[in-house]
Amino acid sequence: MTVHQAAATGRLRTAWNRAHAPVPGVPWWAKVAAYAIPFTVLPSGLWRIMTVVFDVGGDGPHGSGQLPSWLPGPVYVIALSVVAELFAFTAIGLVAEWGEVLPRWIPLLGGRKVPPLAAVVPAALGATILTVLWTAAIATEMSGRTLQGDPLPDDYPTKSLDGWQLAFFELTYAPLLLWGPLLAAVCFAYWRRRRQ
Repeated sequence: MTVHQAAATGRLRTAWNRAHAPVPGVPWWAKVAAYAIPFTVLPSGLWRIMTVVFDVGGDGPHGSGQLPSWLPGPVYVIALSVVAELFAFTAIGLVAEWGEVLPRWIPLLGGRKVPPLAAVVPAALGATILTVLWTAAIATEMSGRTLQGDPLPDDYPTKSLDGWQLAFFELTYAPLLLWGPLLAAVCFAYWRRRRQ
């Protein structure tokens, strides 16, 4: 390893530690919840990517659905997985320094304090939406019907998969039920800490 590579690795490690290090006053349970959130989203993202890359589950889980014709299904699936993981990572900002003071590299705003409501409102709204979304998804799946009351389509994963593929699908999507409640808990801890 050259001197430049070592320096770059050191800078990367420092940035990584700074992005993840909790600020003083964060309760231990809020740290655990914030760090757990990206891991609640990761399994379903890996499942979706596996359906595209390794053709796990045949055509069911990654059928064209109602995508526009210009957007290829595999691109959508991979982009959805990456974007969902990035959104999940923002929960760490509710316990880390960059959730209280904007990083200096952000043009015009870097170094300024984050107004508490600028973080609390989107986090609380996100927690509410995620809780309702994933609870409804599980309820419709268990009932075998869509929210409109129609039967689930034949290409729905629980109807088109069986055996280990169905079990793996269920195991990878089950953690998503925790995303909303964990985010709500971390949001509450952030609001309490910043209010004081």
